[in-house]
Amino acid sequence: MQFGLDRFLQDPALRAPLKGQRVALLAHPASVTRELTHALDALAALPDVTLSAAFGPQHGLRGDKQDNMVESPDYLDPRLGVPVFSLYGKVRRPTDAMMDNFDVLLVDLQDLGCRIYTFITTLRYVLEAAAQHGKAVWVLDRPNPAGRPVEGMTLRAGWESFVGAGPMPMRHGMTMGELGHWFVAHLGLQVDYRVITMEGWVPDGGPGYGWPIERTWVNPSPNAANLWMARAYAGTVMLEGTTLSEGRGTTRPLELFGAPGIDTRRLLTDMRRIAPQWLRGCVLRECFFEPTFHKHAGELCAGVQIHVEDPTHYDHTAFQPWRLQALAFKALRLQTRDYPLWRDFAYEYEHDRLAIDLINGGPALREWVDNPGATPADLDAITRADETAWAVEREPHLLY
Repeated sequence: MQFGLDRFLQDPALRAPLKGQRVALLAHPASVTRELTHALDALAALPDVTLSAAFGPQHGLRGDKQDNMVESPDYLDPRLGVPVFSLYGKVRRPTDAMMDNFDVLLVDLQDLGCRIYTFITTLRYVLEAAAQHGKAVWVLDRPNPAGRPVEGMTLRAGWESFVGAGPMPMRHGMTMGELGHWFVAHLGLQVDYRVITMEGWVPDGGPGYGWPIERTWVNPSPNAANLWMARAYAGTVMLEGTTLSEGRGTTRPLELFGAPGIDTRRLLTDMRRIAPQWLRGCVLRECFFEPTFHKHAGELCAGVQIHVEDPTHYDHTAFQPWRLQALAFKALRLQTRDYPLWRDFAYEYEHDRLAIDLINGGPALREWVDNPGATPADLDAITRADETAWAVEREPHLLY
């Protein structure tokens, strides 16, 4: 199969409309060709493309920042001499001065299929800026490695943030190119928007179920280490809003969770008793780990690893990472009622709302966890309606 970037590079007809246009690129470390050449270098080598600028999202154009909320500066690319503007530095939205450097912006960002992944928000922001300034945006499309399944509550009005680009569920099941079409329609934007589609992508086909396993995985962000993390991320990302370690500082970040002093054997027993239907499609393993940095650095953590690597255990349609992680929180509350679970800190520069609520696009998940009388059926009652509605809303924008 071919990603959008590969088709764009190989077919001059796709590039023909760019004749006489100044072209900019928004990309990150995973923006590579099949041969693993970075998109910026590949575009610069084309004789019929005038590359005038580049943009980097969170973690940088070539991947210079490890953790969240670590900003990147603007700079001049040392190889190509073009200005590189940071959209995760002094600004999150492109400024008027930045927009003056190009006519067409090519967007080549590998997503993980999760609303909180900030590249989605950056796509929204550049589309809005392009509509305002009369610029064109082309997405060079890439696979959604989490595939088509939909899961989680829809972000509620007023809860938009850099980790909540719009009213979609946590696991949206769309590609970046498809999301661009949805943003244009949802926001009513008047913008020249195009998608260079992939060729041969089968989102529901195994064994990758979204990710073509014949393609090399390059981390789109430092802790997105593999396909297994991408599958679990729509649930494990909620750990960022808790005092539990999400495995940063280990070799399997966002595939496991834990903290010192937790009785993980009891935790798993309670999870299996409360809502066994939410644990299908994966294997949970009791484990111990010691983060080298981040939360609980240097402390032995009792934890659980979510295994979705083995095709004999992984069921793509049954796996529900968001519900699984919610259930773990619920079981921990049962184990220790006053456990200091919710982390109170400035998350993605938001100071007045809890991180767990920003992550979930509202307080409903936290309230469900903290309510001793709330049942799995109660959470399902809220969430199923949102998931069904999103599946209908996204349908006109699907390209594959």
